[in-house]
Formats: sequence, C-alpha cells, structure tokens
Amino acid sequence: MSTSATASVSTHILDTSAGRPAGGVAVHLCARSGREADWQELGGSATDADGRCKDLPALPEGTTHVRLDFAVERYFEKTANKQADAQQDAPANRDSGAGVFFPEVAITFAVVPGEHYHVPLLLNPFGYSVYRGS
Repeated sequence: MSTSATASVSTHILDTSAGRPAGGVAVHLCARSGREADWQELGGSATDADGRCKDLPALPEGTTHVRLDFAVERYFEKTANKQADAQQDAPANRDSGAGVFFPEVAITFAVVPGEHYHVPLLLNPFGYSVYRGS
C-alpha cells in the first residue's frame, strides 16, 4: 500500500467477441467524497490500440467513490459490420433489433487513499463483465 493521500485508477477494455482490445472507446471519470456527495466529473480519455486508458485524470484528495463511464455504442457501431462479415451467424446477421444492447457501461466502486484500482472491462455486444485487476 502506498502512502499517497489519494487513490489512483486505470482501466482497459477487451472485446471478448473479437478476442482483442477495444480501441477508441471514450471513457469518463467521475469522483465523489462520500456516499451522499454529488459526482464531480474529472475528465476523460479514450482507449488506445491496446484498449488501455493511460491518461485518466488524478483523483482529488478525499475521494471515496469513483465512476467510470464507457461510451461503447460508437465502438460497436464501427466494428459490427466487420465482425458480422468475419463470423458465421454473428449477432449482426442473426438479429434485426437495435444494433447495440448496452450503449453505455457505468461502473461505480469504492476507493481508499493510497490504493491503486485497475478496473478491466470485458465487453461483447450483449454483455459485459468487470473486476478489480492488478
């Protein structure tokens, strides 16, 4: 554990339907200092070709909760046709409903000062999973 007065956050996204990183996904970081406090938007970034956000803003001192907002709809709109053509019976070929079931993913978690929180998002067009990584 670090002696820093704040926590730190990093993330990456893996598109499990394609088996590769999800590049170009906008990620926004918000924080609050207590369960009842208002959210403060700190800024954002976008995932690089390796699916990583390497330049998320620092958390302010006193942060107790963090929210990562992933704007995944544009990513899936750009990749859907490529994946449908590459995969036999892919969802884009099979379903005629909305193109993206989860247009946004918001992950909220509690933090303590001095800890680093790496929060990977495993993503596909019809679901997602998240966990505290290392």
